[in-house]
Formats: sequence, C-alpha cells, structure tokens
Amino acid sequence: MIGELSTTVPDYIEILAKVAIAARSENRARPAAKVVVSALLQAERVTKQQRLVYPLESLLGDWRLYFTAPRNAKLQNGVAQGNGFYIPQIAPAQISFHSKERLEISNQIQFGSLLFKLTGPARYLGKKNLLAFDFTQMQLRLFNRTVYQGKFNSGKSSGNFEEQPISKLPFFAFFLITEDYIAARGRGGGLAIWVKQVA
Repeated sequence: MIGELSTTVPDYIEILAKVAIAARSENRARPAAKVVVSALLQAERVTKQQRLVYPLESLLGDWRLYFTAPRNAKLQNGVAQGNGFYIPQIAPAQISFHSKERLEISNQIQFGSLLFKLTGPARYLGKKNLLAFDFTQMQLRLFNRTVYQGKFNSGKSSGNFEEQPISKLPFFAFFLITEDYIAARGRGGGLAIWVKQVA
C-alpha cells in the first residue's frame, strides 16, 4: 500500500504536465484556467510544507511564458481563489537563465519582427528556491538587426548587485521545476508557468 502511494502522481502534477504538453503541441485541448490556478496553488503549498529544494542547474535554459495568474490567486479553505489566463502566442515571451562566469537572466518579448530584451545579473538562494535579479541591459532588434543596445536602469538596485539585500530586488520564488516546465510566484504576488524551449 505504501509503495503504491509513493508512485502515485498527484492530480496537480498531471494537470500541469498537460499544460506543458499543450504548449509544445499547440493543442487547444488544454486544462481550464481555473483548474491550472488550483494546481499551481497546490504545488506551491506542497513545496512549502515539504520544504522541497531545487538545484540551480535545473533552472538553466530557455523557457517560454505560457500561463499566468494575478497576485490575488490563493488557497482559501482548500479552494482556489482567483483566475488566470494563457498567454497569447502572437507576442511570445521568454525567460532564460544561463551561468558562465556568473548567473544571468534575460527576459524578452516579441511583437512580429520587433524583439525587446532585458538582461542582467541574478543570484539563486537554493534553500529557498529564490532567484533574485536586476535588469541592467536593454536590446531592441528589428528584422533580426540590433537597432538599440545599452544600459537599462530598473531603479530596483543601486551599486553592487551582489551586495543588495533581497528586499530591494525583484525575485521569483520557484515552487515546481521539472525538465518540461517551471512554476513560480513573483515578488508582486503573481503566478506563472514557463515551458521549456526545445531547439
């Protein structure tokens, strides 16, 4: 009996896996937004209760934003409150994490042939699954040609990024990381799912 329970996949994991499958196949048969919000909130609660920790390496790569929910999404008496929505793919948004000499984040959105991209340093607090960051560079590309590239002042930090307290920086608190998708709550309180970009 115990063995059976340990191999059972929780319903919320199945739902979120279906979201990732729908994203990759461009399948319109995707879970209802309310169901996805409930699954995200359950995943967040389990991670906190079980104090699950995800290594930085599992975050590295390129991820396409696929679903988001506003800051009022929460569990109340076990029932999901708040709604969410699938991101229209006419303006695809992508977040990336790469580590060479240091950890870097980039966030981009594309409108037709216009690409807007922000990049900057990041740091990961593994025990809390917390990734703090600051955007310091901006790039505009039109028809695959760079039309502007320069410094970007987010106003979120001043001085040395590494010395800034988390309280002064934007961050994502990740509560589910798989090979196919990642899920987090941002500092502003919103929830999001990003699906792994495949080459």
